[in-house]
Amino acid sequence: MSETSSIVAAAAALSQARRDRKPVPPISKSHGIATLADSYAVAEINTRAQLESGRRILGKKVGLTSKAVQLQLGVDQPDFGILFDDMEFLDGQDVPIARLIQPKVEAEIAFVVGCDLPGSNPSWSEFLNSIAYALPAIEIVDSAIIDWKISLVDTVADNASSGLYVLGDQPLVLGGLSLGELGMQMTKNGQPVSIGTGAACLGHPLRAAYWLARTMAERGQGLKAGEVILSGALGPMVPVTAGDLVQAHIGALGSVSFRMV
Repeated sequence: MSETSSIVAAAAALSQARRDRKPVPPISKSHGIATLADSYAVAEINTRAQLESGRRILGKKVGLTSKAVQLQLGVDQPDFGILFDDMEFLDGQDVPIARLIQPKVEAEIAFVVGCDLPGSNPSWSEFLNSIAYALPAIEIVDSAIIDWKISLVDTVADNASSGLYVLGDQPLVLGGLSLGELGMQMTKNGQPVSIGTGAACLGHPLRAAYWLARTMAERGQGLKAGEVILSGALGPMVPVTAGDLVQAHIGALGSVSFRMV
């Protein structure tokens, strides 16, 4: 994909918005970014810039897998974004709101890749063999677009509205887990704010992760051992602000929490 002036300008606008913590109008309108290919090209420019600045890629996220979230945002298909090394927090840690613009939270199931997944079209069995274990997770999504007024093109260009993420402590192997049947409840300051199930994530969280594996393989970027996959929201996303304590319980996977400070 050639990088036209509009693609380069859109990437610069989003990068500046992230640096300044000031959202900008939808780049689909302000810069005429109209296709999925162009929006991923915008995101790729900023990914390269982050790598050149010294950040490392730790994994990928699948976005827009929940029908509830798709309805919230007016989109109808998943997308993916990049997880960098400074995005990761662990259970119980404080998360600084100063790094974010307009954060919201989603409870998710995270997977950790146990071995490289080569090939341009991995089979279901090859994919399953590559997954080492699962963890409960909370993704703190964040948009550089004013008031979250995003189309699919806008969120893809903005690295799938990636912000930060929190991982649980105890990894579990997949064999004994019925991930599609797991219930999820997320609370904010002790009050329930989001309820869902594993089936809310493209019908099954592993299907969402498989979509990612195949999509990345098609792009020549097969998943690597040690990478984290955030498989997508299990229920509606919820806004958070400084002082909020967020806790998510996901069935047999257990719980994960953080406080926004």
